[in-house]
Amino acid sequence: MRTLFDGEFNVSYGQLYLDGRIDPDEGAEPDLDNCFMGQTVGLMGAAIPGHLFVLTGTHSGSVPLTVEVHETEPSLDADAWEDVVEVSFESDADEVALIEWDGDFQSLDLSPGSYRVRYLCRGMDAASGHDRFDDDPVVDEYLLQFWPAPPQRDRIVKETSRSAAYWRRVAAEVPPPPSPEEVAEAKRIADERAAEKRRRYAERERWGEYSPSDRLRGLGGHVSKVAKRDPALAHATEAAGPDVQRAIACWAARRFCDATGLSDVDWIAEGLSQLERGVPLSPPLDDVEQTWRRFVEDPRVRDIVGPKLDRVPDAARQEMPFPALTEAAHPDPLRAAFDALWAASAGSGWRDVFTEVRERFPRLSAPPLPPEEPSRSQVSMTVVRRRASDEPR
Repeated sequence: MRTLFDGEFNVSYGQLYLDGRIDPDEGAEPDLDNCFMGQTVGLMGAAIPGHLFVLTGTHSGSVPLTVEVHETEPSLDADAWEDVVEVSFESDADEVALIEWDGDFQSLDLSPGSYRVRYLCRGMDAASGHDRFDDDPVVDEYLLQFWPAPPQRDRIVKETSRSAAYWRRVAAEVPPPPSPEEVAEAKRIADERAAEKRRRYAERERWGEYSPSDRLRGLGGHVSKVAKRDPALAHATEAAGPDVQRAIACWAARRFCDATGLSDVDWIAEGLSQLERGVPLSPPLDDVEQTWRRFVEDPRVRDIVGPKLDRVPDAARQEMPFPALTEAAHPDPLRAAFDALWAASAGSGWRDVFTEVRERFPRLSAPPLPPEEPSRSQVSMTVVRRRASDEPR
């Protein structure tokens, strides 16, 4: 036999706890209801694997407590104790924590494994509902004995106090634990809710406050970037129809190339003309690899100095006409409109582009653009207060 603890231990609301779980934050909250589901002995709740909810007579203060571990079931001196109960306990952690109500704890050198736990009590009725201060005499005392054993039914070995009878009745009123089928169904519902929460969070990250249609969700390209910046413009563009959408794409490509001076380059000018006439782009713009090579090799492109582009590096300014041109030619006019708007807005600033496109296409008339500074998000906190269990009367 080894003594793991022998001394005064602080209790509050007539409670102390033992926890042998690797991660105490996982699983059900170890409150009275969860710990006493399906339990019959009353003085100890062991419904949560790896956790014991232990009740005392003293309401608040210190009580004499001894914790022992035995190699086999110890002999029982029943005459020395008023109440004796037994439950099974499964420990996964390398040590078991003997925990006070406020969270302070003592580590117990109890190896992982399956145990039988015997709880022996005396003086519970005399101490019931009272507080014990430093100079007060001992009224109630407690002993916890552990020994290796497979799981067994809870057992009341001896019951003589009104307190033990009261808590046995309380435990009997706690609903039984859910069936495996109910647990599986609850997990399925919780997983679905968590997945939906993640989906909504990801959608807010991608789209901002804009709630896109299924059409836009599946569109691809840069639609979410435009919608996150200007939800009203995104909605109006979707509703404008294919002819207006194609015209928006051509306008955005033309605007960008004019702003950078690249519309003076003959093959770029020809590409803009083809866009506006609705005919396929000619080489090199009909092939991605050839287009990039032409952009890099053409000295007229490298030497053009356009107006300063907001937050666009020098190297990127010359490359932006490529997506402005080629993405504006996308076979889906809605995709073409969004991608060309996004490419064009990297130039002189997205607010200018979005304002001008509304002026150019009255069908896109919408409420004012969002403010320059985003509003601060409000963070709420939920404070959970521990509720004391009822006391025996």
